[in-house]
Amino acid sequence: MTPRTVPTTPFAGQRPGTSGLRKRVSVFQEPHYIENFFQSVLDGLPSCAGTTLVVGGDGRFYTGEGVQRVLRVAAGNGFGRVLVGHRGLLSTPAVSHLIRKYGAFGGVILSASHNPGGVNGDFGIKYNVQNGSPAPETVTEAAYARSLKITSYKVIDGPAIDLERKGTSQLGATQVEVIDSVSDYAALMESLFDFDRIRDRFTSGFRMQFDAMSAITGPYATVILERLLGAPAGTVMNGEPLPDFGGHPPDPNLVHAPHLLDAAMRADGPDLCAASDGDGDRNMIIGRAMYVNPSDSLAVLAANAHLAPGYRKGIAGIARSMPTSRAADRVAAKRGIPMHETPTGWKFFGNLLDAGSVTICGEESSGTSSSHVREKDGLWAVLLWLNVLAARGQSVRDIVRQHWAEFGRNYYVRHDYEGLDDQRATALIEDLRAGLGALRGKSFGGRQIVAVDDFAYTDPTDGSVSRKQGVRVLFSDDARIVFRLSGTGTEGATLRVYLEAFEPDPSRHDLAVDAALGDLGPLSREIAQVERHVARKAPSLIV
Repeated sequence: MTPRTVPTTPFAGQRPGTSGLRKRVSVFQEPHYIENFFQSVLDGLPSCAGTTLVVGGDGRFYTGEGVQRVLRVAAGNGFGRVLVGHRGLLSTPAVSHLIRKYGAFGGVILSASHNPGGVNGDFGIKYNVQNGSPAPETVTEAAYARSLKITSYKVIDGPAIDLERKGTSQLGATQVEVIDSVSDYAALMESLFDFDRIRDRFTSGFRMQFDAMSAITGPYATVILERLLGAPAGTVMNGEPLPDFGGHPPDPNLVHAPHLLDAAMRADGPDLCAASDGDGDRNMIIGRAMYVNPSDSLAVLAANAHLAPGYRKGIAGIARSMPTSRAADRVAAKRGIPMHETPTGWKFFGNLLDAGSVTICGEESSGTSSSHVREKDGLWAVLLWLNVLAARGQSVRDIVRQHWAEFGRNYYVRHDYEGLDDQRATALIEDLRAGLGALRGKSFGGRQIVAVDDFAYTDPTDGSVSRKQGVRVLFSDDARIVFRLSGTGTEGATLRVYLEAFEPDPSRHDLAVDAALGDLGPLSREIAQVERHVARKAPSLIV
């Protein structure tokens, strides 16, 4: 088998967002679509000849076919070796770990994360670079520019690789190895956490419910929680990855997993309820009678990471995305730990992690991780919580309340306006930017604006600059509103509005979130003129 050059023409809209390229399944099924994109990525990189590639996906509809198409292009471009997860399955953090462990050239992840799956659902493709991190803007923009001009791609024609059988086969000169999807990742987790102590906790009656949401984390959670840590059979629910995720969006939040909240709020409920998403990079944490929002979870884990063996020497620093609440900032300030605020998108943490500037990082959209990989890692966050719970011998509720008493509480919520007309949503943001000067010093309902800006980030490691990352409005009482457009949807635009208020007084840490945030919701709609711009009187989703 020798490489074959296939003539092609460009597809519009192959610009990757913060989490790769996401479209409807039907778009990716079009002839040449995946091949064009992957070839465009490779054309902007150094030669991959003789190197190793990692390939896997979250098991959503079209994963197997997508893997085969990627393999043919990889072989056509001369990769020496391709590591593929058994059945084509690999979680996003597992891909990152495999790239780093085996010194791979990069990796391809076939996933649309928390987006719905199935024949009428979404699909996605993302390229990760040599350090295991999502491709930086220099790579994604070069790939997009190439996708507009591409005229051909290279493939090796041959029989489909049997993804059901572990072992090695050939595709032209390329060695394709179907590997166990879980073992390398499980070994990494065992090196970071005190499995003996967590196992003792389960033996003493600790109860947990983990919902894998019929997505990729199921096999990982079953092996680690039930087999290695001794949690009772049935601790992992919805553990088999399904092409349509059982008909539900694999998104670990209170909207899509209310059953976990219901279980945790019972007097006899599990000590810990947790979930992960489609590709395994997000997490949700609920203790008995205590939901932990992702921003608080980041702060609590940063404050307690030293209780796990892999972080016993302490953490070098903390990083959070700009819209994430400033709860972690208060941990950093009190503990004398460097704090970094980056744009949204995990790729912005990569340089900081590589430089050793941070150890723990996270985003408000349920993503938390550390320097062990270069991706969000949902199961890692759950295991660190288990380690902290075992080491402290307390409940989730007690740990969180003591954290608030020490650092104060950042009340926080996100309002999503989904499915907006792209042009109208962009006009809303542009009008906000144009009016920043007029907002400074203005008062709304008793709140005075003391600072506004359009967030820009200068990477401290390489000097690269990212502008227009979201409009921030800061009030005199330390409340904050942030406006930004999200790039993770497949249809229309999503306006995300983040509301935050700080409360240092422990006697006021039991307020309802809406009461603590007061008029920030209506105020955000007034400042941005939401109804005038996008004809919405209220958000479509509150998380």
